[in-house]
Amino acid sequence: MRRALRLARRAGDAGEVPVGAVLVRGGEVLGEGWNRPIGRHDPTAHAEMVAIRQAASRVANYRLTDTTLYVTLEPCAMCAGAIVHARIKRVVVGARDPKTGAAGSVLQLLQSDQSNHCCEIEFDVLAQDCGEILQAFFAARR
Repeated sequence: MRRALRLARRAGDAGEVPVGAVLVRGGEVLGEGWNRPIGRHDPTAHAEMVAIRQAASRVANYRLTDTTLYVTLEPCAMCAGAIVHARIKRVVVGARDPKTGAAGSVLQLLQSDQSNHCCEIEFDVLAQDCGEILQAFFAARR
């Protein structure tokens, strides 16, 4: 999660919402990303999506089984859908998102009994650090 926080700071420094994500299998980083939808002119360039694309390309497979995704902010519905389709085993979340969180805060897409895949979820890992970086970013914008 500390690596994901460093990536989130990169996003914030670039004027993007400071979210970072790291995808790991067996201690090896397969992909990482930070929010870039503004800079890339791509509404799908969320930290999780960037990390998932990088990992899938690296392992030459769209299935990312037996992986853990560390993300500083609870995934949105789009990212949760990609996580399920990639068959990511575990998602470790820093801060919860009470407005658009799709891992249980608003929607529950990662453990839906209507889905063909469910993820393990761990919340509140370095939650204070993850929340503070977001709060500082938005406070500076007001």
